Amino acid sequence: MTMTKAKKDAVEPEARRLRRELFDDAMLDRLMAATDERGVALTGDGGFLPEMIKAVLERGMQAELTDHLGYEKGERIGHGSGNSRNGTSPNTVGTEVGDISLDQPRDRNSTFASALVPKGARRLGGLEDMIISLYAGGMTIRDIQHHLAATLGTEMSHETISKVTDAVAEEVTAWQTRPLEAFYPVIYLDALVVKIRDGAHVTNRAAHIAVGVDMDGIKHVLGIWVQASEGAKFWAGVCAELANRGVKDVLIVCCDGLSGFPEAIEATWAGALVQTCVVHLIRASMRFVSYGDRKAVAAALRPIYTAANEDAALLALTEFTDSKLGRKYPAAVRSWEDAWDRFTPFLAFGPALRKVIYTTNSIESLNYQLRKIIKNRGHFPNDAAAVKLLWLAIRNIEDKRARERAKEAGLPKGTPRKAPGKLVEGSVIQGWKAALGELALIYPDRINNHL
Repeated sequence: MTMTKAKKDAVEPEARRLRRELFDDAMLDRLMAATDERGVALTGDGGFLPEMIKAVLERGMQAELTDHLGYEKGERIGHGSGNSRNGTSPNTVGTEVGDISLDQPRDRNSTFASALVPKGARRLGGLEDMIISLYAGGMTIRDIQHHLAATLGTEMSHETISKVTDAVAEEVTAWQTRPLEAFYPVIYLDALVVKIRDGAHVTNRAAHIAVGVDMDGIKHVLGIWVQASEGAKFWAGVCAELANRGVKDVLIVCCDGLSGFPEAIEATWAGALVQTCVVHLIRASMRFVSYGDRKAVAAALRPIYTAANEDAALLALTEFTDSKLGRKYPAAVRSWEDAWDRFTPFLAFGPALRKVIYTTNSIESLNYQLRKIIKNRGHFPNDAAAVKLLWLAIRNIEDKRARERAKEAGLPKGTPRKAPGKLVEGSVIQGWKAALGELALIYPDRINNHL
């Protein structure tokens, strides 16, 4: 099934429609043939598109100056007006198609300011967006330098590109300190390893990402923290920061077995329950198991975390401990015994809520995407640089997915959609209504006020 012309026109961007009205395909074909015949490149130094943009910008600035002065060039009304044209000043700006040398118009009173090319501008907005996008994709500043020079013919210094990426630091700070909701039924916490330069050495640190689930089951990235100090002190600071930003109560925090975290949580939100991620626990126990026995051990562990209650789970653990596999891998048994107190709260919940807190997979899928990005970066000069890139990467991933969904928005009803949904920010927990019902029964005094 194809879209009607009316529907196609409705979803076509206005800029594309304007291009078709002014420059038809036949004209573009003649342009391509002429540039090829004369050996003129489309982009880069000496390219056709930079010359086209130069002409448009200069004509646009002249129109802006006419509007500013109130009279056309050469009109008698300008005599004695108190202000007049005063030649041009050279200015070179970087763009997405290469550097462009402009003749920027001036007025005698120096009161004219162009909106198209502001005074002192060295880059047009699209180029800055490109630099930030490349940086968010994992390219280093040196990589971006080479990329712009090779593809656009734009030479930019290391310092200039660094300033462009540093310009988002204020946005990161505003995001990291923004007010939060007073109540989150569930918070997930997971981490990925980043390499940070510490003097003459590079050290591995954990970048922790917190995702809160609101009363509607919608997920929100609450913050990113790079752990630079020992567990208890670090987590006390994170919990205090969340509390200062407005979080007054949390029901369940699902995380890996982090040193000092349960104590910090309970000191900040006395009624919060810290639940060890079951998937992390399974992985931790399987770390000691040889590849050939992994399927058998995984099957033997399943009765523990699918048990109806704690007594049944303890019986299943005892059976595994006394089995041939349990005796062969005592370290796997010990990983469950050591985490038992933080694992067993999970067993008191019903099926719907168990599915919600069974794993921190909501963040793990995000971390999988982020690891691919930071893998190319080597190390970061400091913690702030790591947080900045992770924030930019999350925003970049979500924006890219949103654009892909927008492209499919105009497709006829019933046409299969291939665009991915939201990765984390703004996505909805599957089966949340049933899980919320269970939470309302377990925590009526704390949750009913927010329903």
